[in-house]
Amino acid sequence: MGIVERTGARLLVDQLLIQGVNTAFCVPGESYLGVLDALFDVSGAIRLIVNRHESGSVFMADAYARLTGQPGVAFVTRGPGASNAAIGIHNARQDSTPLVLFVGQVGTDHLGREAFQEIDYRLMFGGVAKAVEEVGRADRIPESVARAFQCATSGRPGPVVVVLPEDVLSASASVADAVCHQPVQPAPSDTQVATLRSLLRKAQRPLLMVGGPGWTGAALDNLRRFAEANELPVVCGFRFQDRFDNEHPNYVGEAGIGINPKLARRIREADLVIAIGLRLGEMTTSGYTLLEPPVPHQTLVHVHAGMEELGRVYHAALLINSGMPQFASRLAAMTPIDLAGWGAHTREARAEYEQWQQRPALYKQHEPALDLWQVMRDLRAALPREAIVANGAGNFSVWLHRFFRYTALATQVAPTSGCMGYGVPAAIGAKIAAPERTVVCVTGDGDLMMTVQELATAVQVRAGVIFLLLNNSTYGTIRLHQERRFPGRVSGTALANPDFPKLAQAFGALGLRVTQTAGFAPALKEAIAHTRERRTPAIIELVCDPELLTPETTVASLRRAKTE
Repeated sequence: MGIVERTGARLLVDQLLIQGVNTAFCVPGESYLGVLDALFDVSGAIRLIVNRHESGSVFMADAYARLTGQPGVAFVTRGPGASNAAIGIHNARQDSTPLVLFVGQVGTDHLGREAFQEIDYRLMFGGVAKAVEEVGRADRIPESVARAFQCATSGRPGPVVVVLPEDVLSASASVADAVCHQPVQPAPSDTQVATLRSLLRKAQRPLLMVGGPGWTGAALDNLRRFAEANELPVVCGFRFQDRFDNEHPNYVGEAGIGINPKLARRIREADLVIAIGLRLGEMTTSGYTLLEPPVPHQTLVHVHAGMEELGRVYHAALLINSGMPQFASRLAAMTPIDLAGWGAHTREARAEYEQWQQRPALYKQHEPALDLWQVMRDLRAALPREAIVANGAGNFSVWLHRFFRYTALATQVAPTSGCMGYGVPAAIGAKIAAPERTVVCVTGDGDLMMTVQELATAVQVRAGVIFLLLNNSTYGTIRLHQERRFPGRVSGTALANPDFPKLAQAFGALGLRVTQTAGFAPALKEAIAHTRERRTPAIIELVCDPELLTPETTVASLRRAKTE
């Protein structure tokens, strides 16, 4: 649109169209009524998803960004709305998800008075958002919106908060539109690539660690060709298991919570670790023990899109500031190294991974009525290769991460921040982004109940997600830590839950309950058929043994260990 007089709200919506936005998530509020009105006029171009809680809006926008590769967009109102959205901003920052959150604000004439629902958002979000932008004048809206999208998508992606004073949205201005953002990523230099090749030549026990944002299908193909040509083992970081096909013979496991002890030993004993895209955070490094800061004993090559991340924790032998497609293309073009026995090293690591996938030995002492190991095998068998599996946070996710296999990019949607309540709205956001794909959410009873209200959103928008609810009537992760430190003293972790199948039915979803292993496969088949035909959600409640905390741990074993 040319230079014509428009309200700030209309200017904002026009900029969203220019930035390529076609879906936005929101909980409505009076502080941005003008924007809601302007969105009415472009409802055929921008789909507005109305949520039941602001955290749901941001979590859905986060998952939408992961699936589409485009920045997620959410709108929330001032004060309570922004506060409810804060958990989603923290998660997007730790996951490096490109996201733009628009927050309503009191009018500029009231700023600084602690007016109704006023918050200083620069202070509130300054420590968790990638940037916070407050628009002071209507004629600056195109500039501010373009800068927000540019910042959210360039370098290390992340969430940007744009604050919209109410009077700025109602004011009018004659100003030119901005242009669409152009994500910018660095690339490795020839010298860095040559140094990497030299380090590889010297290595006897090298391995790749892969994760983080910014990957494309082509980039992963290039990474795969490099790993195959050099027979290198590939480890995926915590909740980034879809960055390398888990069925591939070079894949040797996940570095995350409950890591395979043999894989942990291999990482510690490696003489060269090439970490690509990962921040190398606490979960991926087992509390910074697999690689010891500040200078690990392994030769470390750290490749990351964010300049600020390189050298922040680990002082690597080689630091490379690069986007993933840019770096992976250089790897694929590299002439294979003289292998010097790397193939045997990789095959041994793969065999250890396959062994780690077998039925837990713990079952010899404690046989549950509902076998979650078999549930994960049945899930793998029933789902198509491109199915999306989301989860939130809790001990239940250990079963998923250990025994399910992700085989393609953008099939895992999970919070590296470990925030409960993420899985339900994220799965719905994923289904909105990819309605043709099967979407499953694996959740716990504590996890589900934090955002269960978004089932109403799923029914309203006809998002047929299958929810596997692992119900052990406890906050399992905290109970695990509680039994380790204070065995037998159960406090604050027991849960009284609703009748979940009836709750599902009340929302307009299918509700099923499974108590025995043999009942899961038929229930899953029914849920898949229901979601395809009705395009509404299905919940399968899996009644789990509260004694079984992880595939390796029972309450009784923890209590015995404390007394021995």
